[in-house]
Amino acid sequence: MSFNLFQLVPSVYKLRDAEIARSMQLLTPAEQTTLATLQAQTTPLSVEQQAQMNELTAKAIRGPLESLLAVISEQLAALAEDLDQLYDDQFIETCAPWVIPYIGDLIGYQSIQGISSAVDNPRAEVANTISYRRRKGTSLVLEQLARDVTGWGAHAVEFFQVLGDTQYMKHIRAHNKYAPDVRSWKTRAFADTGFDKASHKVDVHSMASVGLPRYNIQNIGIFLWSLNAYSMTQATPALAAPTAGAVCYRLHPLGLDAPLFHRAVPQGEQIEEPAEVSNVPDRLTRPALCADLQRGVGSQFYGEGSSLALYLDSLVLSPYQLCVADLSGDDGSWSNVGQAGADVEAMIDPELGRVVVLAKDAGGDTPTLKASYFCGFNADMGGGEYEREDTFTVTDPAKIFPFPDTTRYPDLQAALTFVAGQLTTDSAAALEFSATDVYTPAASGALTVDIPAGCTLELRAADNTRPTLLLRGELIITGDKNSTLLLNGLLLAAAPDMISPASPALLHVPAARGAGDNLLAELHLQHCTLMPGWAADGQGTPLFPDAPSIKAESTKLEIEAERCILGAILADEIIEVQLTDSIIDATGPANVAYAAGDGTSAGGPLTMVGCTAIGKVHAEELSLVSNSILWAVASDGWASGLIAARVQEGCVRFSYLPYKAVTPPRYQCVERALAGPQPVFNSFRYGDPAYLKLLAGTEDVIRRGSDDAAEMGAFHFVLAPQREADLNIRLQEYLPVGLTAGLVYQT
Repeated sequence: MSFNLFQLVPSVYKLRDAEIARSMQLLTPAEQTTLATLQAQTTPLSVEQQAQMNELTAKAIRGPLESLLAVISEQLAALAEDLDQLYDDQFIETCAPWVIPYIGDLIGYQSIQGISSAVDNPRAEVANTISYRRRKGTSLVLEQLARDVTGWGAHAVEFFQVLGDTQYMKHIRAHNKYAPDVRSWKTRAFADTGFDKASHKVDVHSMASVGLPRYNIQNIGIFLWSLNAYSMTQATPALAAPTAGAVCYRLHPLGLDAPLFHRAVPQGEQIEEPAEVSNVPDRLTRPALCADLQRGVGSQFYGEGSSLALYLDSLVLSPYQLCVADLSGDDGSWSNVGQAGADVEAMIDPELGRVVVLAKDAGGDTPTLKASYFCGFNADMGGGEYEREDTFTVTDPAKIFPFPDTTRYPDLQAALTFVAGQLTTDSAAALEFSATDVYTPAASGALTVDIPAGCTLELRAADNTRPTLLLRGELIITGDKNSTLLLNGLLLAAAPDMISPASPALLHVPAARGAGDNLLAELHLQHCTLMPGWAADGQGTPLFPDAPSIKAESTKLEIEAERCILGAILADEIIEVQLTDSIIDATGPANVAYAAGDGTSAGGPLTMVGCTAIGKVHAEELSLVSNSILWAVASDGWASGLIAARVQEGCVRFSYLPYKAVTPPRYQCVERALAGPQPVFNSFRYGDPAYLKLLAGTEDVIRRGSDDAAEMGAFHFVLAPQREADLNIRLQEYLPVGLTAGLVYQT
């Protein structure tokens, strides 16, 4: 509301006030000079200058009565605004931020930490409480709470609905047959899952204490799918050994057997129907895909824009040209190849991620296969088709050079040389890989990149892409004084013709640069994967288990990695290494994960925050180890799996340590001991969807043992225990009286 009391004053007083203003000089000498300068200026005034001139002009002609009434009007406006705000504060949609907790307390809202993006807004949460309470006691509201609070796929099951008991004649559940339908593939595929429709005998165990699905009248199971489905768009699969004349592929770009996932089809802001299989991110099974393909164009999982699509020579295969089969077996002897019908172009095994393109004529060209699919993983780590743009350093379009670009550089080495040549003093440039594809250097041997003094070179994947670089030799990094190399969003591994002894590491920072010293100052990695063990066979067994991912011999260097998956790191004693929310996997607890260049002596000062290290660590100094898991065993003469040469400096806190670890002062740590608590991982195999993910049954001293009561290890930033705690708070409010809810992890 605007108040202008001066306009209400009789005109005679306005005229008298104006005469007084003309008879007095109301501007200071400095203000008079400023006003005269602005009025005499011939060029157009800027916005700030125009506002200043208007203010000085108004002050020069404003009399004492107008000035007094302006002050009174200002206070009246403030009072009116305060009254309006008092009215607005009655409603959650318009109230001031400080009022939100009071309205929440008025309606009995219990605050939560709000980890998921769906519940990180307290205003919306308090507003939604009324909506939730209108449906309080229904399974749908429990399902929506689980989905919104955790940010994961969720499905609520009332176990009394699937109990095999004598039914009341006035409440017959015709769908609940005591004998399962053995003719349906769903009976076996969905057994003991959230979509199990078979009848079960009553189980009197307490679900709250055991935490497993217990089929009893008062029990409600909240099934959670905590793994995410990450897309791969028109990616190039890896060739495998041919079988029975057919062309065989593995969809994983590194040639690993990895299950496919299907994406979650959104249910909308308000859940109106219980979740179906397609509404949660989960593994794509053979029976489910086979039944889905029979629906043709009505397929839920197959087709462009869906969870899976195969492109043969740039044309998408129709569902009728594809069949599902069990393609298990060693390379060269995959089962069921050649058992397809005459119209089938390709066979797929979604549980192994294998594809067979059937050869129609002998001697023909090898078909070009591309695939769009989803794979599973626990979090945004190691690169992938997710948002990373806010982590980019180079933002000037003129300094971003795409790859490939055959008009300017014919191959990867030429591209590195070209972009480095565009750098001038204290400048930055980026070489950006523009697609989810596999890139292999044209020539065998090492790739080299040399960065001028004070410059920054960024090698990165374009946002929402997942490029793979199959190196045929090490990537040698050198630079002049104060130079920096950044890697972002890349997957680096060894090509089939790369031989381990000829290359010390995937990334190599040598001590020498030509005839002088290598003065590279910083090496930063974000959202990158340097394949542990360089490469693996189809079953995930590392081909070079002892080979490090990074070897740094520079005289002065800082290495930083964030949200990365790395193999072993060898860094000389004056090189500082800082790792955050990352995995260091030496492919075995007895292998060396961190040490000096010789693989035994102490490496440089090491900082690990929210990391998981598989393998032995020997550092000159543990500057800080926090919220981490170090899984190692002593071998080859090592006194322990974790050794710090200097124990008077640094700190180790809220971490899991090997037996008899030699460390600086500790705080709230857990050391491995016989029959003591230890982390329980789903899988140690890179390529598995649950790679190094802690089982939900891991003891709380580890799973809730970090400084913020989250889990130790590389997935600390996911804050899974906090999501569970938030959900349990919500469930207590919305559960029907006398019923018990339990959380059941499906992935």
